[in-house]
Amino acid sequence: MNRSAITLLGALLATSLVGCDGTQDLASATSASGHSAPTASTREANQLMLQERPFANREDFDNARRGLIAQDPELLVLDSNGAEVWDIQDYQFIDSEGENAPDSVNPSLWRQAALNNIHGLFEVTDGIYQVRGYDLSNMSIIEGNSGWILVDPLTAAETASKAFLFAREHLGEKPVRAVLFTHSHIDHFGGVQGVLEHLSDEERANLRIIAPAGFEHEATSENIIAGSAMGRRAMFMYGKRLARDAHGHIGTGLGKSPAFGTYGFAKPTDLVSETGTELTVDGVPMVFQMVSGSEAPAEFTFYLPDQNAFCGAELVSRNMHNLYTLRGAKVRDARIWSGFIEEARTRFSAADVYFGSHHWPLWGQDNIQDFLAKQRDTYQFIHDQTVRLMNQGATPREIANQLRLPPSLTTDFHNQGYYGTVSHNAKAVYQNYMGWFSANPAQLDPLPEPEVATRYIRMMGGAQQVLDSARQEFERAAGMDASDSRDTYRWLAELLNHLVFAKPDNQEAKELLARVYDQLGYRSESAPWRDFYLSGAYELRHGAPEEGLNPAMMREVLLHTPVSLFFDSMAVNLNADKAEDEHHTIKVTFTDLQESYLLTVQNSVLRNRRVGSDTPADASLNVTREIFVDLLVGNAGLKELLFSDEISFEGSKLDLVGFFSLLDKPGGDFNIVTP
Repeated sequence: MNRSAITLLGALLATSLVGCDGTQDLASATSASGHSAPTASTREANQLMLQERPFANREDFDNARRGLIAQDPELLVLDSNGAEVWDIQDYQFIDSEGENAPDSVNPSLWRQAALNNIHGLFEVTDGIYQVRGYDLSNMSIIEGNSGWILVDPLTAAETASKAFLFAREHLGEKPVRAVLFTHSHIDHFGGVQGVLEHLSDEERANLRIIAPAGFEHEATSENIIAGSAMGRRAMFMYGKRLARDAHGHIGTGLGKSPAFGTYGFAKPTDLVSETGTELTVDGVPMVFQMVSGSEAPAEFTFYLPDQNAFCGAELVSRNMHNLYTLRGAKVRDARIWSGFIEEARTRFSAADVYFGSHHWPLWGQDNIQDFLAKQRDTYQFIHDQTVRLMNQGATPREIANQLRLPPSLTTDFHNQGYYGTVSHNAKAVYQNYMGWFSANPAQLDPLPEPEVATRYIRMMGGAQQVLDSARQEFERAAGMDASDSRDTYRWLAELLNHLVFAKPDNQEAKELLARVYDQLGYRSESAPWRDFYLSGAYELRHGAPEEGLNPAMMREVLLHTPVSLFFDSMAVNLNADKAEDEHHTIKVTFTDLQESYLLTVQNSVLRNRRVGSDTPADASLNVTREIFVDLLVGNAGLKELLFSDEISFEGSKLDLVGFFSLLDKPGGDFNIVTP
């Protein structure tokens, strides 16, 4: 069943379920996707937010619109098959000033979503431009002596192509002399092929591609080992399955949404490895700062002395960032991150223009210094106070529940948790030092979630008693004050999650939990929290997706990935039960690379090492990297390849087929909110 059919079915079911007393029961919905109405206490909580933030300050809106050159109000980007990659009109339900938040959206997050709706081509200062709102990130354009220097060419080829052509239409058609990748996350380099396709052969031949040291490894390896799990969780974090409306996805806080298009890669020609490195690029002097280990494992910022302009990459942005990102990633070090911001603040203290990889610029030396100091102290505060409480014996949940930024760090919108939060960032600091274990012996060897849930529900009197009590508590929460009701919803989420994991076919339990998630999502100031809660509610009502993200989107990136990583990825997909007592040696030779690798299965472990082409094996496969990548992403099947003219083969085909049969093929469509 496709998404539109599921949505329609959900709406029909929701409107048909009416209690015998004439009132709508728990399945009643206010959106086509089945999301319920905000309760009275949720409406009150969102109204109270208007008193907690300085909403009268409109400076951000002035800055976000400053320098507008041109705008495409009907911005739509399609892929080669006519499928939508990007449509800014999806978000036109958000009012332009961000002042009329519906009851189902936290007003502070609504304001941020309105700011991120402001899109087009902008002049930042003389010789510096940005295209914003064509993707999750920004594409910056610097005017050189003879052409353009592009910074961070977006996520997908389709959006990058559209943005580049729009800029060229209004700025003039000049050759591209260089591309800068500020860091190794795909939303800052994945669209590069969408730019390169518009360049002449001469431009491509002479193009400088400048990146931080370690970029190539980090850019190609970040998701290859745990990519399936990360991709599935990213669907929750970015609300991929949610409707774009006031009951669904309104943005990510960092931007609108990632572009789910065609991802690419280009090999750097210049690597920057040291802070203080100076390069002249098409006549433009640049001074670089290495900040690897802050927001990305390979990252730099840079300063343009001729314009007194500082590009902060993603070291800083107009929201609190993630020390741990909910889609899954290695924890980032808050102390190091804070130190890099201070280094930038002092090293580039003459800057009177700031622009970054996300959001809108900032002008004025004093404003920039204040911005950097508060961003610096936000991460330092979370680090220091988490460690202080940790050293007093507080657990991650206790720390996250009590830690609050001081008033001096909450008066500016750029420090708010639209993307990262104090809560999950504090847990990340704890994890960075202490790992998953809080030292309570009860957490050493707990039972799996479904078994724990079953025992809890049985001891509480059974599913119906728990459901009846939870329903009564949910109804009472609607009349509580904002703080008490939030705590009640948090508790009900934990309680009903046990019930759903114990009784996954209990539709009433799933619907009540979905309503709880709706309320928590509607209150969230963090866009990823909102999307996680509402995606959880959506999947409780409609089930997990029929398929995960298409791995073929990563084909171009994989073509530039070191082939040894392919085998590392295969190793984590080895099914240990199937591989028990199996012993195989398979040699794979990449004919275009002149490299051979020996794969060995023994003790339910798959190992690989580079070997000579004459190394013996049970079976040998001679193939190009391109064909092997097509096999990995599903564009070609093993049996088809074995009988094609595109490979050569030695040894037993049965051994080769047997070897590949030991590998799981994760689809990225596993359950999250049900067992």
